[in-house]
Amino acid sequence: MVVLPSEDGVRPHLRFTSCALTIAFGLAFLLVACSGSDRPFVVAYVAQDQVYAEPILREFTRQSGIEVRTVFDSEAVKTVGLANRLLAERGHPQCDVFWGNEELRTHQLAAQKVFRENDPWRAMGYRSRRIVINTNRLKAADAPVKLHDLTNSTWRGKIALAYPLFGTTATHFMALRQLWGDARWFEWCKALQANQPLLIDGNSVVVKMVGRGEAWVGLTDSDDIAAGKREGLPIEALPLDGESLLIPNTVGVIRNAPHPDAAQKLFEYLQSAEVLGQLVRAHALEGQSASESGAATLKVDWNGLVQDLDSATAKLKEIFLR
Repeated sequence: MVVLPSEDGVRPHLRFTSCALTIAFGLAFLLVACSGSDRPFVVAYVAQDQVYAEPILREFTRQSGIEVRTVFDSEAVKTVGLANRLLAERGHPQCDVFWGNEELRTHQLAAQKVFRENDPWRAMGYRSRRIVINTNRLKAADAPVKLHDLTNSTWRGKIALAYPLFGTTATHFMALRQLWGDARWFEWCKALQANQPLLIDGNSVVVKMVGRGEAWVGLTDSDDIAAGKREGLPIEALPLDGESLLIPNTVGVIRNAPHPDAAQKLFEYLQSAEVLGQLVRAHALEGQSASESGAATLKVDWNGLVQDLDSATAKLKEIFLR
């Protein structure tokens, strides 16, 4: 494993203490709570990228007259930080609506009864996991086509991926464990780590590193690849047939939400064709429904994944944080 210095959001190691997360989210919520408006409002915890979410939430406010007070998470701990906060707040909910950007943590929250009993949450739209390559460094015909190819010594020190403890990378790795079985998966993870991957704080930084040629190959999300192409980076997305994962956005209403009526309106709005169309046009999503995707992708047993979450996380820490 190669861990890069701290520029471009890359840290030498992860030391997210519970105190640091508590302080960060506490300050964020204090700003939300003290915005000083008398009009109706709803509190949303948002894992969708802020650049995509904010215009949508502003338009909701314009149409409904309901202010949206938001708490966003960071790229490095995508979704996990907000999920942990919601779990901690179960007895005294502060949030009304959770807007997730992947499915595993939403299933975890549902299993812990964080969401309301009736119509608790919905999945909406999709993006996908992809291989990305630098086209100045590598021809598509010579690129890895299967995840097991990433353990080939050809790619030693040339692969970039986000830390597989958070966000979509964690979900993808855990879904692969179901597909391959624990023994094969564990050996693959160890072989990948031995190939000295560049471990990055987030998927968007993976794309930037590949685009700059600091890595030749990356494992990342389709929306981040689209953003890199808009910036003119010399990159190309490659499919992962049978080993890719469709990643929906999710939206859920919190059990005993402080503002249930406003929460319901935002819940419905975020699922609307208007919003999904905007996310697709911005390339935050690939399509409005997973049924639109013709690619062969992983079929996940989400209940099993949630049950195995702690054991899978422990093994990933053992391999990638040594």
